[in-house]
Amino acid sequence: MKPLVIFDFDGVIADSEIIALAELQTCLAAHGLDLSMETLIDRFLGASLASITQALADHTGADVAGDFREAWYSGLFARYRCELTAVPGINALFDFLDEARIDYCIASGSSHRRLGFALDCLDLTERFAGRAFSAEDVMTGKPEPDLMLLAAHRRGAACQDCIVVEDATAGVLSARRAGMRAVGFVGGSHLKDLREHQSRRLTEAGTFATAIDHGHTREFLRGMLDSKGMD
Repeated sequence: MKPLVIFDFDGVIADSEIIALAELQTCLAAHGLDLSMETLIDRFLGASLASITQALADHTGADVAGDFREAWYSGLFARYRCELTAVPGINALFDFLDEARIDYCIASGSSHRRLGFALDCLDLTERFAGRAFSAEDVMTGKPEPDLMLLAAHRRGAACQDCIVVEDATAGVLSARRAGMRAVGFVGGSHLKDLREHQSRRLTEAGTFATAIDHGHTREFLRGMLDSKGMD
């Protein structure tokens, strides 16, 4: 057995969703699509840029993907430089996995451009060299299983030995469709007022358990890994 922990990035490693969703809300409103934060989370949390721009195209009847992406990224990256922080406890969780010699990687719905920029802001580029996978690496992103299957293949792990940590239903569905177990995570700032709501949605999508902080994530992972044995 070679266990592998697959982390979503935004909202699980980087406390970035509160920034990304606010900027997304502004950009969508500029194109006539006014959505509440709860609706944004339900519809777009964990979604790829392609799926967001497709939803906008369906609403406007026009292809605005390029302009929308650049407007969103411009605001996003400017705020990342001065506001982006790691989710509390994530580095201690990485240290725990390193000490236990458990492999881990990222499977993110973000583009490589956005993912790479954020990793650099958090000084995590070196830690995840060669093990940060993007929706751009596969034909179809979350909730389809392709990205999870790619991550497992690249890291040499069997799907039944993988545990996915996700804050979005799309990611949980992706994990389950790949034959992997999933732990929900609702400790990001963007879910501060929606933890119970999102916990229910993650449970309905198929999580084994839901963590409210990375101390809980560590304990859930420890129990799940111990139940199967660790090499």
